Amino acid sequence: MSKLEETFLGALEQNQQRLIRICSVYAKDAEDRKDLFQEVLVTIWQSMPSFQGKSSIGTWMYRITLNVCLGLQSRATKHRSRFIHMDSEAIGNIGGGDRVPEPHPRLDGLRSCIDKLNDADKAIIMLYLEELPYKDISDITGLSENNVAVKVMRIKTRLFNCLK
Repeated sequence: MSKLEETFLGALEQNQQRLIRICSVYAKDAEDRKDLFQEVLVTIWQSMPSFQGKSSIGTWMYRITLNVCLGLQSRATKHRSRFIHMDSEAIGNIGGGDRVPEPHPRLDGLRSCIDKLNDADKAIIMLYLEELPYKDISDITGLSENNVAVKVMRIKTRLFNCLK
């Protein structure tokens, strides 16, 4: 096995569940999630030789995942695809590894409120709920850390108001 393959497989093992959850936010059903995740993996694999180590490999993988998801969403919107629907399961699994969430009325409300966010805000709040530090969210989104902090605060306020 080559060094590139070892690096890819090791990084995938560490980040797979988070990448799947991010894909789940942008795909409507299980088949779409699988297709989207597969496209993410292909893109990451093809981009591996260009990884420069300026950020952690996990941060780099999240950025690619969001770019692929948002790119497919943009194309899907033009073609009226089934992509881009907040998946309840994805929100329920945020930050929880492989555990299955228990049904909860407040959680359903949160899912509904997150679904109403624009794509950029959805991406930011998903990364925040994955407990990534602002620095990593900044690296992934291309926003400054201060802008990320402001956006997270505003998104949390909107979600709080939506839940009232």
